[in-house]
Amino acid sequence: MSGVTTTASPSLSPAWPRPGRRPIVAAAAALLLGALLLQQHVSARQAALFLIGGALGLVLYHAAFGFTAAWRVFIADRRGAGLRAQMVLLALAALLFFPALEAGSLFGQPVAGYVAPVGVSVAAGAFLFGIGMQLGGGCASGTLYAVGGGSTRMVVTLLFFIVGSVFGAAHLHWWAALPAFAPVSLVKAWGAWPALAAHLALFAAIAALTVVLERRRHGRLLADEAPRGAGPPARLLRGPWPLVAGAVALAVLDFATLALAGRPWGITSAFALWGSKVADALGIDVAFWPYWSTPANAAALQASVFADVTSVMNFGIVLGALLAAGLAGRFAPEWRIAPRPLLAAVLGGLLLGYGARLAYGCNIGAYLGGIASSSLHGWLWLVSAFAGSVLGTRLRPLFGLEVERAARRTGC
Repeated sequence: MSGVTTTASPSLSPAWPRPGRRPIVAAAAALLLGALLLQQHVSARQAALFLIGGALGLVLYHAAFGFTAAWRVFIADRRGAGLRAQMVLLALAALLFFPALEAGSLFGQPVAGYVAPVGVSVAAGAFLFGIGMQLGGGCASGTLYAVGGGSTRMVVTLLFFIVGSVFGAAHLHWWAALPAFAPVSLVKAWGAWPALAAHLALFAAIAALTVVLERRRHGRLLADEAPRGAGPPARLLRGPWPLVAGAVALAVLDFATLALAGRPWGITSAFALWGSKVADALGIDVAFWPYWSTPANAAALQASVFADVTSVMNFGIVLGALLAAGLAGRFAPEWRIAPRPLLAAVLGGLLLGYGARLAYGCNIGAYLGGIASSSLHGWLWLVSAFAGSVLGTRLRPLFGLEVERAARRTGC
């Protein structure tokens, strides 16, 4: 193909590491046992969603499908492969979701998308989330799969992600009272097919813009080279996967989540739940916060976390990434974290958690889920979070963090 150059990533060495037996056995056993216990004590549907979470974690790890590094590389060096893969993911999700959302049911199950107000809260929250992505080192999905893959720094990010989510839940009523337009679903306003045509045109325009800017900067596009001697069966199990393959798999798994849970894949509401349960156990009466006063949230606060769809899927993501890291032979936690990157993980996690609550979701719930639901707030989230990522990318060197000039396919 003319105009495209391929380059081998350092992580794609022909001499692959041996699979790690311990993480493989631990992850597989936990996934199997967890599914059996959920089926017995909660429901077969909850068990299936747990396993879908496991599949999401494996896909995220093997495809190294992230949002944070993809945006950072484009901001720093106009390399757009990651952004183009995101447009493929969004396009496939829209193709699958829009007809089902217009019908209001899927395989006999009622379904609804993530549709939220378009206002100051979303813009401010997404902007803070974008900064947090770059300082913390990952988005919501990236944090979970990196933790499962053995990144100890991301464990710190996750802990403070949860803390920030609790503060965000406590303050959301104040932010929600700021100026905002009513929620808008373009599927409901225009119909599925006109809304789909408009979205596909926007995805294509964004992808085309990345191509133009990358060629203007570098003269040609950059593509990954498959590892030598690696046939499809080996790559399927051990990775790495092409970004586009990851995009396709994530879209299909998100659609499976819609079919089983009745709503799209989400992540960060569980962090607010976990942190608020801990706060409640410490004597803080979180039940009186407006966030927890709605019937659905109040019920979730009183119930077990294993009854919460988002929580069990998050547990599955971590275990699926652990399984993938073991299969790839790359599970090797590094326990030493320098002070400045540690501080960035703390600050980044707080901004991620706080911003996600204000913006009615993260890169999965608000960006992927919002746009796949044809909600205008998803597009506002994209613009605002990208602006925050620009600032976050500029701040990274202050914390001793690298600003890459090309995406790395190293899993975590």
